[in-house]
Amino acid sequence: MPAPPPQPRRTVAIILLDRVVALAAATRRVFTGQGDISRATWVAVISALGVLVATTVSVVAVLRSPEKLAPVTLNPPPSVDQVGTPPAGTPRAHAIPAATSPPAVPPGSPTVAPTAGAATTGPSPSAATTAPSPGALGAEFAIADTALLSYGASVTISNPGQVPVPQWKLAVTLPRKSLRVSEVEGARAVQDGAVWTFVPDGSVGLVPGGASVRVTFRVNGAPVGAAPTACTIDGAACTGLPD
Repeated sequence: MPAPPPQPRRTVAIILLDRVVALAAATRRVFTGQGDISRATWVAVISALGVLVATTVSVVAVLRSPEKLAPVTLNPPPSVDQVGTPPAGTPRAHAIPAATSPPAVPPGSPTVAPTAGAATTGPSPSAATTAPSPGALGAEFAIADTALLSYGASVTISNPGQVPVPQWKLAVTLPRKSLRVSEVEGARAVQDGAVWTFVPDGSVGLVPGGASVRVTFRVNGAPVGAAPTACTIDGAACTGLPD
């Protein structure tokens, strides 16, 4: 006996059309009065018919133009670098970043005290440098020239140190207070009895380090027996006085 021929494959559209035809036949029977069907059944049949027709139209439209359906794309899941790995032991729903503050020291832990000999950033008092102080000045007296009733004298004030000396005091003691001093240059003279005190006048005052300045003046009176008996510079004796 030969095998029956294969039945053609029914598509979704054909199945829906068969259902529409069957539903239409049932509806016709309802409206024509065939069969014992209530009014509620009519309403249900009409509603089902409307739903079936709408579904059929939609399916046919989709089958005829499948290219109009936009494919649904899903966003890829975030990578591990974007999400971040929570610390071990942290619940996934409450993952928090690692704390950046230093851990608290538990009570009773030993603390390290600073060493007494630890280095400090500031300079120590002993390392502070002090400015050098000016040295002692020296003076040399000399008689420059002799006239009938006067003589000229000069005193060279020298600074052997390296620090300039801005102020000084030169004292010259004459044998008699009747002798007078005139023509003073490089200083200002003040008399106190037989002692004449010379101080800087502004033109010659500062004595640079390793240098010298000169004060000149004239002693008026008898040239014989009128040489100074004493000379000091800031209390130190001058050199060059006649015997």
